Amino acid sequence: MKCLLLDGFNLAFRAYHAMPELTRADGFPTGALQGWVRILWKLQEQAQAGHAIVFFDKGGSRRHLEIHPQYKANRAETPPALAQQIPELKTIAVLLGFQLVEESGVEADDLIASAATRLAADGDEVRIASADKDFAQLVNERIRLLTPPAPGHGKEDWRELDEAGVREKFGVGPAQIVDYLSLVGDTVDNIPGLPGVGAKTAAAWLGKYGSIEGILAARDTVEPVRHRKLLGESGELLERNRRLITFLTDLSGDWRERNEMNVSGAIAFFNRFSMSATLREFERRRNWKDAAPKAPAPPKARAAPQAGQLELF
Repeated sequence: MKCLLLDGFNLAFRAYHAMPELTRADGFPTGALQGWVRILWKLQEQAQAGHAIVFFDKGGSRRHLEIHPQYKANRAETPPALAQQIPELKTIAVLLGFQLVEESGVEADDLIASAATRLAADGDEVRIASADKDFAQLVNERIRLLTPPAPGHGKEDWRELDEAGVREKFGVGPAQIVDYLSLVGDTVDNIPGLPGVGAKTAAAWLGKYGSIEGILAARDTVEPVRHRKLLGESGELLERNRRLITFLTDLSGDWRERNEMNVSGAIAFFNRFSMSATLREFERRRNWKDAAPKAPAPPKARAAPQAGQLELF
């Protein structure tokens, strides 16, 4: 079976920033909702998945904060308009037949990694949809990573990275991704890398020495020379980064809980949020035009994407 695992907050932010500021008549924001549904449909269609799970964070990650109290401390607050829509994003995902998984104090990434590992071990084909490069560490013959199109290419399919694709994108294979990110750091998660060490240097070192242990063992001869002293002082930092970046893959969960689409519930949801264009697309996809209640008047034409907005479809 093909399984699609979706990084909920990652995709929610993408949906929010891709859409203009749409609202219901009473002022409730709906832009992220409309973009979200289209992302779900696009990814499910591309992956041809028989089972799909959406994962969300629920509070901070206890294990990461114990290792690094400043983990993700640099992230801005969720925009209020998006925060209002998050509960509804979850609701419509379930109504459309997606399984919803979240666990208090556990990062969604660890849940995704555990689900992907278990499902792949059982023989399933797994696709993880996220812009988060950390997931490249999981890629193998049964697990692949779906990454979003570049800005301005929203109508294209999400790129599917296999092991060769990971090597092409990062210069290292999946087994070296944790060491690679430990060296270069991750500004999104507030994980500092080694000062002055960029992607090309990290990939070159790992290509020559194989691992962080190999690099540290050869620190008196590495090039460029200016990094030798720094490497001699960075063992603890790199080990901490490794622990932060390496996913847990043994968390328990019912990764096969089936959730049937609730057609009447989805129609009611789209009507409640005045999502008439989305309802029409839902009717077209389900071929239930005659059975669906009359949709409310269509919203005003969608504005052209503004600077900073993404295209989804």
